[in-house]
Amino acid sequence: MSTPLIQLSGVTKTYRTGELAVEVLHGIDLAIHSGEFVAIVGQSGSGKSTLMNILGCLDRPTTGTYRFLGEDVSGFGRDELARLRREAFGFVFQSYNLIGGASATENVEVPAIYAGMTSDERRERAEALLSTLGLADRVDHKPNQLSGGQQQRVSIARALMNGGHIILADEPTGALDSRSGVEVLALLDDLSRKGHTVIVITHSQEVAAHAHRVIEIRDGMIVSDPGATRTTESSPSPLRGDAWDADGDDRGLGLRGFVEAGKAAARALRANLFRTALTLLGIVIGVGSVIAMLAVGDGAKQAVIDRISGMGTNLLLVRPLAATRGTMGGSLATMTPEDAEAIARLPNVLAAVPELGGSATARFGNIDYQTQVTSTAADFPLARNWPVARGTFFSRADVRAYAPVVVLGQTVARSLFPDGTDAIGKHIVLKNVMFQVIGIAAERGASPNGSDQDDVVFVPYTTGGLRLFGQRFLRNITVAVDDVSRIDETQQAVSQLLEARHRAADFQIRNMASLLETATETQNTLTILLGSIAAISLLVGGIGVMNIMLVNVTERTREIGVRMATGARMRDILQQFLTEALAVSALGGLIGVVGGLGAAALIGALGTPVQFSLFPVALAFGCAFATGLVFGYMPARKAAGLDPVVALASE
Repeated sequence: MSTPLIQLSGVTKTYRTGELAVEVLHGIDLAIHSGEFVAIVGQSGSGKSTLMNILGCLDRPTTGTYRFLGEDVSGFGRDELARLRREAFGFVFQSYNLIGGASATENVEVPAIYAGMTSDERRERAEALLSTLGLADRVDHKPNQLSGGQQQRVSIARALMNGGHIILADEPTGALDSRSGVEVLALLDDLSRKGHTVIVITHSQEVAAHAHRVIEIRDGMIVSDPGATRTTESSPSPLRGDAWDADGDDRGLGLRGFVEAGKAAARALRANLFRTALTLLGIVIGVGSVIAMLAVGDGAKQAVIDRISGMGTNLLLVRPLAATRGTMGGSLATMTPEDAEAIARLPNVLAAVPELGGSATARFGNIDYQTQVTSTAADFPLARNWPVARGTFFSRADVRAYAPVVVLGQTVARSLFPDGTDAIGKHIVLKNVMFQVIGIAAERGASPNGSDQDDVVFVPYTTGGLRLFGQRFLRNITVAVDDVSRIDETQQAVSQLLEARHRAADFQIRNMASLLETATETQNTLTILLGSIAAISLLVGGIGVMNIMLVNVTERTREIGVRMATGARMRDILQQFLTEALAVSALGGLIGVVGGLGAAALIGALGTPVQFSLFPVALAFGCAFATGLVFGYMPARKAAGLDPVVALASE
């Protein structure tokens, strides 16, 4: 006699429920040789199914020794047992245990996936096996399109996919009609004649009669065993001449595993389209919200920066303190044109422009328009970086001569000359004083506070102070510095000069460079706030992914058991369910990116400033992908940690 293929010595199995322990198998001694056709018979509750699970390495003995080709496998890890099942065993279940959403061919291919066989090789072999079993015209049919006998044939083909040296059949005819049962038993007889080791678990003496050796088990003990009746020295085995290598290579599927996991994920997601759509919705809303909100936040920030930059970032605005402001909008005698002239002589000062003003009604013909009047100096366009679009700005000579000349802002020009008449050279009336229009200022747009900067007219400060406002004290002085890197130093010099001239700190200086920095920081904070609020919905979407994946694991527990029985390692199951979670998150992320960009574009079309950039898109999609990874890991780990026997027994 050769070395037994399978040898059990003193095997017991005890199940524990809390403190309650129930011993099902009591010291089983059993040897099965290669090529035998063995039937293990017994009534329900006799322990025959438990014995089959141990023989097929689906379960472990509590005590005792299990040797496979002389190698003690009792202490094998889960992945080592999976490899043994994959390379040596083929399972035929009473309830077929086919994957519902997969075709007959795809069901047969499952063991070969975990054996690392290529897609073309798998399909060719699966179709050949199905043809041999009389299912050539059913290769693309789903299980619900096959009869019970046809499903059992698919199950047998799956058992033979990796060679099936040992066929373990659990009540293979129990769910079949008599004709189909006869056909299945004939197939098992044929496999036995071809050298396969066939082990049938049954309570039927009629089925057992086909075996060459019948072992009877009762109350967890073997009560009858005639011993080995047939051995085969050579058989169609993948075990390299019956030399099982417990330390063989089992490095996993690599990139091919992700491809196969992706295919399985697509099939699973298609099987529950409505649930998949609901899961996607959370990710889509989260990603879309992040992209849209960040685009709006970045757009608002850029708009503020552009407005402040348009005013000039090299400016110092010098104003009287609020406490010194006059009750009627004017100012007390704290800041004069002479102060501006003194500031202009300081180092690094490009220009120092005095400003005063107020509101007035501008009239041309029969058109009256209420606007703001700014009385300033000839260097105003240089200091404020505000050129003239047409005509010219008034000169220093005009200032000294108290000339009645005016430069119109774009809004005022359109209001007073709505028919497109050229305003240059025309005369308008301001507070009953005639002024000649000599220029039209370039369009400036809205200010940082939202007001229309083009709703203004400019006159010499001498003329405005004398003929329009009746005062010479200034609203502010705008100081343009030459070297922005020295703006703080220049601010300090201006402050010291004015304190010396006024003998008091009755003024305040606003640094536009600092204002720009502060505004940028504020907008960044608001953008982060908007993004954080949107990210909450992405988090909720991730929780939805986890919940759905947990439901998937629960619903597909038996499928997981089938995959484990056919040789799937823990990492294969983990990879499959993690890939499903990532697929949902990635697909939701892509749809969310498109939706978010579309929403942001719509918001922009309605007048709100938006700014598109790659970073928010990459960030949102990356977060969606990471969400799938993080929230999908727990369900995937739960699936990978299932016990094959428990998984197969689930409903």
